[in-house]
Amino acid sequence: MKSLFKIAFVLGVVVSFSSCKDNSKPNYQYMPNMYESTAYETNAESDAFNSPTGLKGKVGQLPPDGSIKRGFVPYGIPNTTEGYNFSKTITTSPLDSTAVDMKKAEELFGIYCAICHGTAGDGQGKLVKQQKFLGIPNYKDRQVSVGSIFHVETYGLNSMGSYANQLSQQERWMIAAYVLELKSKL
Repeated sequence: MKSLFKIAFVLGVVVSFSSCKDNSKPNYQYMPNMYESTAYETNAESDAFNSPTGLKGKVGQLPPDGSIKRGFVPYGIPNTTEGYNFSKTITTSPLDSTAVDMKKAEELFGIYCAICHGTAGDGQGKLVKQQKFLGIPNYKDRQVSVGSIFHVETYGLNSMGSYANQLSQQERWMIAAYVLELKSKL
């Protein structure tokens, strides 16, 4: 009998609290400007960005000169023929042997590279066999180093585009090490 009274009491409290809710009058908010901030259009003018000349500045500000995104390490070799030739002289990866995960590198190669270069690096990927792209090189026939592979992944070469947006620098270095391993097996 006591448990029946307890259940009835709890049910009565729940019903009384839920019956007080009124959708036309929302609850009070503590500091509502933190929840409902002022929305600005990207190219609109704003008093928050006044210039020294008295003009209102744009809301969408450009980043300061020389700034780089967090975690990004600039690649100092330019995207030129001389830069590519210089990258061939780089024979060591900045990653130590413990940072190169060959299983992950193989997965990344399978996702991004094998469609053209083939899983063995022989230049006979699916797109080559379907004759969508021709002239994909066999790694055995190329004079490549870990630096030149990274350079081509970063900037692209001939029909191959850049993979700098899809792959981080560490992933590109890992793939470069995996490509050299594939080349040694051919």
